[in-house]
Amino acid sequence: MGGSSLKNPDSLDYLGQGAIIGMTCRFPGAAGIDAFWRNLRNGVETISFFSDQELQAAGVDPALLNDPRYVKASPVLEGIELFDASFFGFIPREAALLDPQHRFFLECAWEVLESAGYNPETYKGRIGVYAGVDANSYLLKNLALNRTLLTSSNGYDLMTLADKDYLSTRTSFQLNLKGPSVGIQTACSTGLVAVHLACQSLLNGECDVAMAGSVSMRIPQEERYLHMEGGVLSPDGHCLALDDNARGTALGSGGGIGMLKRLAVEYGDGTTTHAIIRGSASNNDGALKVGYTAPGVDGQVRVISEALAVAGVDPETVTYIEAHGSGTELGDPIEIAALTQVVRGYTQKEQFCAIGSVKTNIGHLSTASAMAGLIKTILALEHKEIPPSLHFERPNPNIDFVNSPFYVNTQLRDWETNGQPRRAGVSSFGMGGPTRTLSW
Repeated sequence: MGGSSLKNPDSLDYLGQGAIIGMTCRFPGAAGIDAFWRNLRNGVETISFFSDQELQAAGVDPALLNDPRYVKASPVLEGIELFDASFFGFIPREAALLDPQHRFFLECAWEVLESAGYNPETYKGRIGVYAGVDANSYLLKNLALNRTLLTSSNGYDLMTLADKDYLSTRTSFQLNLKGPSVGIQTACSTGLVAVHLACQSLLNGECDVAMAGSVSMRIPQEERYLHMEGGVLSPDGHCLALDDNARGTALGSGGGIGMLKRLAVEYGDGTTTHAIIRGSASNNDGALKVGYTAPGVDGQVRVISEALAVAGVDPETVTYIEAHGSGTELGDPIEIAALTQVVRGYTQKEQFCAIGSVKTNIGHLSTASAMAGLIKTILALEHKEIPPSLHFERPNPNIDFVNSPFYVNTQLRDWETNGQPRRAGVSSFGMGGPTRTLSW
């Protein structure tokens, strides 16, 4: 991924898969792009911690509150109960059945159309939708308990309003978008895979503009979790990515969307460019690893190498990596080992590339986590600053940062490049080795 100053379209620096021309997000503690960037550059952690009184009022079993494994923390998204149903053409009964994740995505889709300057009622081109959503906890923990509402609706309505398979086509229908409409589901990497496939669709001429994004919303948000040693959830609600004390992360709600356009079309038409995607790739580990949920070095090496080849850049010119960085004892060292192996094929230079993880700010947003990392990186490119990765004191003993190309960026710093274009990589890996994507 590269910065956005378009001066010479014939230069190699303007080759790429697509341009990000609009974006929107809602993350814990941030109701939009500007608030998200303020939190990032100021090193703010927006994970909420709750008192026993607040949890009891939310209906948490009192027996849980005395369990030492019960972690009273979660990344919370404000305003999820708000939705202008009539604006999007829903009657009240439909709105009550509609998965709040679908509501959220529709709102963000409208915002990103505005951000990029597209009116689907007058635009003659094809706008594609590539999107993914998490499991519908609203259906399981709310609608399933409301027998009156369920019996007043037929199964067909419930399926199309509540199931994840209908997120993209529902968005295309409600907003009159006529390009490809594709649902994506690769767990944590869903957002980046959506971007990857949207870029391919643009290059293939299947659409003229594409929105790509993902959302995850856990309902009720007041519900916390039991820490299990060796699991992916941290014992205290914090995410200490890449640190010696890292023991996992906290799961929360959020989402974001980017609007993309073919770079050759974008250049010169007056559209704002936030970033250029130079190349991307996706793959799977296959079966050659210790278990389904374990990450694999070889698979990550292959996908990073492929993304670099597609982008056509020297990795020594990449000066920031937004890591998957889930803060697990096994995952963090494997991620750095794979990155190091790839970069060492090009240069022996040490500690020239900053690395960080947005999960230290907002926790792990499941299907929306990749979009959080991508949007963070785009904002860093735009503002020419690298925000701090939080909670890092001592590196995981299985990571030798001193002799690697990387250093953990722990403070806000100007993004200096010595005259080179600002370039960054974004990684996201789905549990179980689902599709992995890296964008440069």
